[in-house]
Amino acid sequence: MDNFLFLVFSLLTLVSALLVVLNKNAVNAAMFLLVSLVGLAGLFVLLDAALLAFVLLLVYAGAVVALFLFIIMLLDTTPGTQKPFGKFSIAGAVLGGALLFVGAHMVGRNAPKAEAVAPAVPTMKNYAELLFTTYLLPVQVVGFMLLIAMLGVIVLSKKLASPTEAAS
Repeated sequence: MDNFLFLVFSLLTLVSALLVVLNKNAVNAAMFLLVSLVGLAGLFVLLDAALLAFVLLLVYAGAVVALFLFIIMLLDTTPGTQKPFGKFSIAGAVLGGALLFVGAHMVGRNAPKAEAVAPAVPTMKNYAELLFTTYLLPVQVVGFMLLIAMLGVIVLSKKLASPTEAAS
């Protein structure tokens, strides 16, 4: 029975993750992301990590997907309204990718060795201790990246005034 459930949740996760990437409608892609996260939570439950599945559903399926839908509705995603990328955008993307690569390399280089083994019975206290000691830097990096993404959405959603509107 476990093998059957593993196959079902794995297929659900993989197919819906592919549909997130391949779907042209942003709202539908967000809904497939939600389905993919539910499949992933099912896999966590099969691995006896019910707390992780609960946190995944609560944080990602609840808050992050709702935030994605809010951002999609805030941005004008109709075809033909988007401007092509300029030289500065491409240079910024290359610079950001290079910084991300250097940061990931530094985190991987300074990663703790095998001494930080999680206890056999995961509890909320153990998760919190690992998050605030061993994995403090990755948690802070992810938080900073989410802040940058939020600021980017605010800048992208800002309506630019035309020269005639700005003059009046």
